[in-house]
Amino acid sequence: MKMKTVKVGRNDLCPCGSGLKFKKCCLSKSETEAEDFEATYVRKYNIRLKKAADIEGIRKAGRLVLDTLDLVESEIKPGITTDELNTLAHEFTVKNGATPAPLNYRGFPKSICVSINEVICHGIPGNRVIKDDDIVNVDITSILDGYYADANKTFFAGAPPGPDARKIVDIARECLRRGMSAVKPGNTIGDIGWAIQTYAEARGCSVVREFVGHGVGFGFHEAPQVPHFGHKGTGIGLIPGMVFTIEPMINLGKKDLRILDDNWTAVTKDGLLSAQFEQTVLVTENGVESLTPYE
Repeated sequence: MKMKTVKVGRNDLCPCGSGLKFKKCCLSKSETEAEDFEATYVRKYNIRLKKAADIEGIRKAGRLVLDTLDLVESEIKPGITTDELNTLAHEFTVKNGATPAPLNYRGFPKSICVSINEVICHGIPGNRVIKDDDIVNVDITSILDGYYADANKTFFAGAPPGPDARKIVDIARECLRRGMSAVKPGNTIGDIGWAIQTYAEARGCSVVREFVGHGVGFGFHEAPQVPHFGHKGTGIGLIPGMVFTIEPMINLGKKDLRILDDNWTAVTKDGLLSAQFEQTVLVTENGVESLTPYE
């Protein structure tokens, strides 16, 4: 697929990420140079744009991720252990000809992450029993035919959620939606973070800084990094063919965290609830498409 020219106004930031206005940067170069964003992004940022066949491969992996999330959601109830959820997801992934990306990734011992209540992310499935009123985040990344897709959701277990649980889950879900709404050619990585941070903080919540979204598709974690906080108009310019995750981790209390002795599990330092939602998104000619779409 030949990348089309990005539609950018003369006074907009140049999509090449120079920080200059388009009229003072690539607009002043030859037409060939101005259109060669693909080579520029590889050279400057190590970002590999995805072509039509790549996008379809990631989309196919994304459908499997969503099917796996749906299966796990159907079994989340008081009394089940996080390891039982891991086994369910692992067997379903392998049955469908895919590989769980987290398994043995940098020593991670399980096939999915399950993060409950105060656990921000990277919860290792084990003998923890899910209880009434828990909020349970399940994070799944599958490799199918060489392509990666990544998504997560936070679910309620058992009894109707209390006000704090409802609040943090609703805010985290809306943070993802607002971050995705900031994705379009001519915008920047900073616009995504700004949209998320301003919404969360206006509602008395905080945004985790230590973990960010990331490029995905050819590998588990690619360039660019996608912080969920930031300033409008800063960072790398968004252009068609970029594929990355947006996965804001939102805390009910302060943003501070600590890592448990397993060297993976991140928990809120104040012990208050944390929630997260994630999708794999594609920058299109006109805006954004989720490759792991859910409501």
